[in-house]
Amino acid sequence: MNETIRQQLEKEILEYVAMEFLEDDDDIDLVPDTPLISGGIVDSFSMVSLKRFLEKKYRISIPDAQATPEAFDSVNNIIHLLETFI
Repeated sequence: MNETIRQQLEKEILEYVAMEFLEDDDDIDLVPDTPLISGGIVDSFSMVSLKRFLEKKYRISIPDAQATPEAFDSVNNIIHLLETFI
């Protein structure tokens, strides 16, 4: 995956997470390594929503076996997962 595509993925996923899962008064510096699940930003229900967003946005199918909490625990982890599909 080239750097331009990676940066675009990073931007789009960070924007989605901020818009969908953070409140205006949350004092969280959301960066690619921010723990999403272990940090309490994304719960199991939200993870399903995030998975569906990614599948629809990038026209891919992420097998449930690969949609693990570890794979979704940071934007960097998500991008690493997406590299196998994009």
